Amino acid sequence: MKTQTTEALLLNTEKRTKCLVYTRVMGYHRPVESFNIGKKGEHKQRTHFRECNNGVA
Repeated sequence: MKTQTTEALLLNTEKRTKCLVYTRVMGYHRPVESFNIGKKGEHKQRTHFRECNNGVA
């Protein structure tokens, strides 16, 4: 599966755009790219989850 994803990314490089990821810090939202090295490391170690929509579109 990982190779399929990598191949798809390589085929569509001209269609890709930069995506800013924001996270809530101390009550407000900040872009992750503005974090220092230590805070970026903490963000990578976080457990991410997907909320199930139970079949509702």
